[in-house]
Amino acid sequence: MSLRKQTPSDFLKQIIGRPVVVKLNSGVDYRGVLACLDGYMNIALEQTEEYVNGQLKNKYGDAFIRGNNGNSCSFSYCTL
Repeated sequence: MSLRKQTPSDFLKQIIGRPVVVKLNSGVDYRGVLACLDGYMNIALEQTEEYVNGQLKNKYGDAFIRGNNGNSCSFSYCTL
């Protein structure tokens, strides 16, 4: 049995089109479908919802989150 090591780039390619949660340092969470991201961790989401303190505040069709906002990403599945 041969196990192939997966690079971060391989992983990111696999999650395009899947639901993700992006958490900003400000405490705001954005949940949506990952459309694309780049090497600077700029993130484009579709079907985006904005949550503040766990409460839904806004819904956006598409959203762009700059990577320099000090965000973290959770690529586990979430329910939209």
